[in-house]
Parts: sequence; C-alpha cells; structure tokens
Amino acid sequence: MRGNMKFHRLLLKVSGEVLGGENVSIDFDRVEKFANELKTAKELGAEIAVVIGGGNIIRGYRVSKRGVGRFAADCMGMLGTIINALALQSALERIGVDTCVMTAISMEQFAEHYIRRKALHHLDTGRLIILAGGTGNPYFTTDTAAALRAVEMGAHALLKGTKVDGIYSSDPETDPEAKMIRELSYIDVLKKDLRVMDATAVTLCRDNDIPIIVFNLLEKGNLRRVLEGKKLGTIVQ
Repeated sequence: MRGNMKFHRLLLKVSGEVLGGENVSIDFDRVEKFANELKTAKELGAEIAVVIGGGNIIRGYRVSKRGVGRFAADCMGMLGTIINALALQSALERIGVDTCVMTAISMEQFAEHYIRRKALHHLDTGRLIILAGGTGNPYFTTDTAAALRAVEMGAHALLKGTKVDGIYSSDPETDPEAKMIRELSYIDVLKKDLRVMDATAVTLCRDNDIPIIVFNLLEKGNLRRVLEGKKLGTIVQ
C-alpha cells in the first residue's frame, strides 16, 4: 500500500473555516466528510497528524481589536482549536479510526498533553493524531504550530487544506482575473508576502526542506490524490 504514496508521513494543517458552515460554528456534515477523507488516507497506510485551527469559533487577532487583551484573545483562540479537535475525534471514532487528541495546553480531562515522543509513538502504532492548542503560546499562529510539529515529527510534507484550489496571484473571491500558481519557492512566498502561511511557518519549512502543498480539501478524493503525488493545488519548495 505504501508503495503507491509519495508522502508516507504528513502533517495536515486545516483551518477552522473548513469545518464551519454559513450559519453555524461547526458544520457536522463537513466534519463527517473530512473524517472520511482522513480514513481513506489512513487506509492507504499514511501516518497522519492534523493541526486544526479555531477560526470558525473565534480568531484571537480579531477579538483583540474589540478591546480584549491580545494574550487573552489568543488563549481564547487556542481553546477554539480544542473544541474543533474533539468534534473531529468524535467523527473519526464513529467510523473506526483510532484517534488521539493531543494539546499544547494542559487539559488532561479532554486530551493528552503534547509530548513529542508520545506523538511519535502514536504515529508508529497506527493512530491518527489531532494536535490542538497551537504551540501553547500566544502570538503564534496555528500555521507556525503546524510547521513546528512537521519538523518535530519528521513529516515528508506539510499539507494545507483550504476552501480554494491553491495559491492565487490575488484573492480569487474578489478578483475574477486571479490566476492559480502551480509552483512557488519559499523565497517567492516570503518576498511576495502571499500570506498563504505566515512567514515563520514558511521559514521553518524552508530550513528543514519540508514541501508545503496548498489544496482544496473540500473536494472529495483530493487528500488521496495529493498523497499519491498527483499534481494538485500549489506546491511550495
């Protein structure tokens, strides 16, 4: 099975918006579809860690502009990622995927505390791990958390699952002339300030030779196609 895959161990970064709906913080139909995509990838033999955002529930930097202190606002955002992680864990366990939630914030009643060696053990024994709570520190994004965990776990790629097909020359939702870019260098992303991931995350991946693949996670089968090395989305390397 593994011979069919280009990437065997991967870190999948998912924004909270991928799990949210138009009128609800968490769209459980979307969560279920995402869980099934992950199950298919696991059945190929992939070792998967998911870093999940919390933007569908709360975004720290937006809250901080409403008078909440930045430290408190970022802590609220980290708690949002844990809510999303528990929702995804429940969906995965319903379809028979052995799953563990680990969090950078001590919260033993709900999840294991993140320790690198424990996380590697879970991957080695076939569990899918969901990493919540970002880095456990304010002022750092979940993109940075994803890049950091990808480095720590020796991931072969960092996949960023979004609602769009890849990286565009401008915002495709507001610019009908926007064109998708198939390949970019890390330096191009940083120089052009494309903001597909924050600069710290891109630099971490560059310094550790971890390719970043940005693709549409909402289209059925795309995660499997990326694993199999199909040309999909945008690759940054």
